[in-house]
Amino acid sequence: MIWRIRGRDHDLARRGWIMGVLNATPDSFSDGGKFFSADDAVAHGLAMGSDGADVIDVGGESTRPGSLEVPADEELRRVLPVVRGLADGLAHSVRTDGPLISIDTTKAAVAEAALDAGADIVNDVTGLRGDPDMLELVARTGAGVVIMHMRGTPRTMQEAPRYADVVAEVGEFFRQAIRRAVDSGIDPMSIALDPGIGFGKTPEHNRLLLAGLGAFLGFERPILVGVSRKSFLGWIAGSEDPAERFWPGVALTSLCRERGARILRVHDVNPHREALRMTEAIMGDA
Repeated sequence: MIWRIRGRDHDLARRGWIMGVLNATPDSFSDGGKFFSADDAVAHGLAMGSDGADVIDVGGESTRPGSLEVPADEELRRVLPVVRGLADGLAHSVRTDGPLISIDTTKAAVAEAALDAGADIVNDVTGLRGDPDMLELVARTGAGVVIMHMRGTPRTMQEAPRYADVVAEVGEFFRQAIRRAVDSGIDPMSIALDPGIGFGKTPEHNRLLLAGLGAFLGFERPILVGVSRKSFLGWIAGSEDPAERFWPGVALTSLCRERGARILRVHDVNPHREALRMTEAIMGDA
């Protein structure tokens, strides 16, 4: 279970990773505006690193349901100072094992600028379908890449999504996406896969995907799961109070790791990291 990132192999077979969410946006569904200032975003990212995040995922465009696309120049204005600040701060960190920086974007121009500024991973919610230049960029730079499944776009994805078999259809998407990436020169070892919980899925689709995560292990690529603070947690818990999504999300970190996920994308690093390490200890993977 190797994830190759910029020529360096990271072994996730026994120890999974925590990816901390850093939204440099005014309108993300959970913490939009909280870290819109570059200084605040950098401070929060460094704090997540101190808390044990293995990756800090910087995004400058909200992908909440119904959101609209942000122009590339505005997205760059939001994320580049944050990536540069994090890269500088992490270079002076006492930690010798990371964290790495990921850029959460659908635009090749934004990804390239972020990679030049110190990022190492591209997290593309379109699964490398949104920008025709993204495939070449990832291949040329050797960046790690997260290929995520999404039905539609953030603006349209929750307009009555339908699947005959959501697990099988997401698996087929992964099969085709990996082939397309490899045919474009991307190292297959650089790929991680994200089933896209909440992206063009109903709560029941999300439940089925989490229950069926094992179906994706045959791709022999790290599986990333992001459930932190998402509304379907309230659907499962029977509550509309966002505050009550926290502990169900931590519980799912343990469940997803037990079912084969290797990367958990979360907002609150400490509790999820502790849940991940405890689960691995019980599994004998610590």
